[in-house]
Formats: sequence, C-alpha cells, structure tokens
Amino acid sequence: MYSVMPLSSVQTPHSELVGALYRDHRGWLLAWLRRNVACPQRAEDLSQDTFVRLLGREDLKAPREPRAFLAAIAKGLLFDHFRRAALEQAYLNELMLIPDAEQPSPEEQQLILEDLKAIDRLLAKLSSKSRAAYLYSRIDGLTHAEIAQRLGVSVPRVRQYLAQGIRQCYIALYGEPA
Repeated sequence: MYSVMPLSSVQTPHSELVGALYRDHRGWLLAWLRRNVACPQRAEDLSQDTFVRLLGREDLKAPREPRAFLAAIAKGLLFDHFRRAALEQAYLNELMLIPDAEQPSPEEQQLILEDLKAIDRLLAKLSSKSRAAYLYSRIDGLTHAEIAQRLGVSVPRVRQYLAQGIRQCYIALYGEPA
C-alpha cells in the first residue's frame, strides 16, 4: 500500500514565498481593499484573488516592496472588477430598452452576459491602442481613417488592430482556431 502525500503539503520555494506574503501582508491588503471597495465580501474576494494570481505565476521572485507589489496586483483586479460591473450595467440598461415581448429569457440573458464578460477579458489582453481601435469601430462606429486620426497611427495599422480585436472575440466565443 502506498502512502500519498496531499498536494497541499508539498512546499516549493514558489508556494513558500506566496505563503509568506499571505501571512505577512494579507491583513494589510484586505484593509487597503476595504477602503477602496464598498462591499467587504468583494474586498475579501479580491484579496484572495490577488494571492491566487501569485500562485499562478511561474517566475515569481521576492518583491523588494511587498505591499506595493500586492497593491499593484490588487489594483489590476479592482480595475477589472469595476470594468466588468460597468459592462454588466450597460447591458442591463440596454435590456430595459427592449420591449417586453422581445426580451430574452433570464437564461439567455445570463449566457449573453457571460459571453460579454469573456470578450471583455480577452479584449483586456490587447494593447491599449488595439483595444481602443476595436471599440471605436464596433461601439462608436468610426471609420478606419477616423480611428487612425484619433490614435495617431496609419490606416493599415488600424486594420491590424481591428484584426487583433476580432481574433480575440472569436477566441472568446469559439475557442482557439484549429
């Protein structure tokens, strides 16, 4: 009979570093998040997500300024949270404009919202100019020339940006192309 050691008891230098950051700075991070988020449960979730993100990193080194390092990660998560909340609110506002007889079912609404969030996550991976070009085109209806002027780039560069955005949306809806 074999003795199996639980995976959680296997310590690596990486997990030890995350554990030390968690022990030493979680209380501070949680207090910082509570000052920036109205909901204490959301602050708790963001605190945990910060450390989960660290566990997912492959090349984690001990930071010189641990609190600044943790705050930077938490700020990114906080920004993502607020952006997704705004996206959800915009979607709900648009739903209110649809006549009752044409409203999607609650299940369809949830599926649509999940697709929008997936697209948002993937668009967040684009460069700021690529994301802006895609949104200017799809949401604001600007032409390639208008987008190029706003971003200070050439029209062919705008086309490249738009192709990147379309690819990310395709991945969000259908997965990686074969």
